[in-house]
Amino acid sequence: MNAISADTFLLFGMVLALGAGALSFLSPCVLPIFPAYLSYITGISVKELQDAQDAKIRGRLLTHSIFFLLGVSLVFISLGIGASFLGQWIQNLLTGDSGLFIQRLAGIFIIVMGLFVGGWLNIKFLMQEKRLQYQKKNVSYLGTFLVGLGFAAGWTPCIGPIFASILFLAASNPGHGIIYTVMYVIGFALPFLILAFFLGSTRWIVQKSGAIMKVGGVIMIAMGLVLFTGQLPRISQFLLDLVDGTWLSRLG
Repeated sequence: MNAISADTFLLFGMVLALGAGALSFLSPCVLPIFPAYLSYITGISVKELQDAQDAKIRGRLLTHSIFFLLGVSLVFISLGIGASFLGQWIQNLLTGDSGLFIQRLAGIFIIVMGLFVGGWLNIKFLMQEKRLQYQKKNVSYLGTFLVGLGFAAGWTPCIGPIFASILFLAASNPGHGIIYTVMYVIGFALPFLILAFFLGSTRWIVQKSGAIMKVGGVIMIAMGLVLFTGQLPRISQFLLDLVDGTWLSRLG
């Protein structure tokens, strides 16, 4: 992989991971229960949260959200590091262009998960709720952090397939696996914090979550095809030519 294609592959993976994180949060498995989660970790009723205008309540809401996301991030990033080590170990065992082989496997996996996320493929075992349950008795930042750990440690029906695609991508390119995982966490955290501040907007987005998942599924399938066919270097060269005017000059 030359310098241009390596840089483009990194950028490609970062964009994919960022979008996957946002898609995970906006999925029907997470977004509809988002207000209930906020109520649970803050000890404030959903109605009070949605009607809250007090700066102290908003500050408390955002602070608890940050501690929740710290717990989520710890699990996600740990899994990303593990996937990177596993991918490096597999590449050391295999001979030849093992990186391309794992990259193609990642492409196939992302295509399958895109079909599942979009609702065009039914995989029963992925539909089973496996999230760990943590009984939070008192409202505290430590308790909120532990709730975040419990949420991320389980594989909910939507987050599992999407995040697994990023783990597969990390395994196919171990040197950048941690970057992909961090971008996934950022993609998940940004809409979480934004909607925590503007909780009333959640209802409208919930109504559109089905369409969001279908669009996300199509994007995942397209990116999986790019990985599987190995067309990323050609696409990157086309974009570079387009930027500097080479491709347009050829048409002229």
